[in-house]
Amino acid sequence: MQSLYILIPIAAVFVIAGISFLIWSVDSQQYDDLDREASRILEDDE
Repeated sequence: MQSLYILIPIAAVFVIAGISFLIWSVDSQQYDDLDREASRILEDDE
């Protein structure tokens, strides 16, 4: 039971960090052009 007093705040910090990284990536337009990046690997570089 005492370990829950440590694990719950740590889990809450991870959840808050994950949500903040998701919001940052959406705001910095990381997900705007997914089709271009998906087809870029198939192109030959000269």
